[in-house]
Amino acid sequence: MVDEKMQECLARQAKQIRRHVIAMTQAAGSGHPGGSLSAAEIVSALFFAEMRIDPQNPAWPERDRFILSKGHAAPVLYAALAERGFFDVAELVNLRKTGHFLQGHPDMKKVPGVDMSTGSLGQGVSAAVGMALGLRLDGKDARVFALLGDGELQEGQVWEAAMAAGHYGLDNLTIFIDDNGLQIDGPVEQVMNCRPIEDKFRAFGWNVLTIDGHSLPAIMDALATAKATKGRPTCIVAQTVKGKGVSFMENQVGWHGNAPNAEQAATAMTELG
Repeated sequence: MVDEKMQECLARQAKQIRRHVIAMTQAAGSGHPGGSLSAAEIVSALFFAEMRIDPQNPAWPERDRFILSKGHAAPVLYAALAERGFFDVAELVNLRKTGHFLQGHPDMKKVPGVDMSTGSLGQGVSAAVGMALGLRLDGKDARVFALLGDGELQEGQVWEAAMAAGHYGLDNLTIFIDDNGLQIDGPVEQVMNCRPIEDKFRAFGWNVLTIDGHSLPAIMDALATAKATKGRPTCIVAQTVKGKGVSFMENQVGWHGNAPNAEQAATAMTELG
């Protein structure tokens, strides 16, 4: 169970990440705020409590790896990396701007702390499986984490990766499903229903946990369970709210890939303190 002081620290960090997401997308005039806001607690817990990483040495061979499989949610990752010290926070407002390195999707060759270039949905989790298997073959105790969208589960490659991870018993792999129920074309269940998510992963031999994706104690407890689970990978289905933290964005599919204007951003920042 996460202690109260750590919980408060992570909650502050999640709120700061949300502020950055709003500021970045407003400055860019484009981007994906909805699914970035829904993942703030998950990313906060990973980057500020769970993962073994070194901002001064992003390529450290012993580090834990993180892959944002739903690469369009790059703002949440960039915000966490900047706050963690991988690059200057001032760079965040240069999202998607020519001549700067924060592209619309993560680029491992340009952004310190990005372990895999992503954007084509379904491919990130396959890379995570390969990394986890490679670390095992190299005898390293580093772990691999990946964050997927629920709409991303419509990609067949996800299930090929799930099959491989279960087959090889990759207990050094933990994935989060950001289960916010919405994708760019509408409710996930209407576009292409991928439920029951839990049963599908269990069928491939995964340890599966379902949690409130905005509860930091639940996230940290799930991560502890994943670390203690041996012989199989873990899938954490995190039930979240698209646009979490900004009232007019919450559960609104229109904010999947639209940036707030200056007035909307100001309102959002007021709500976020």
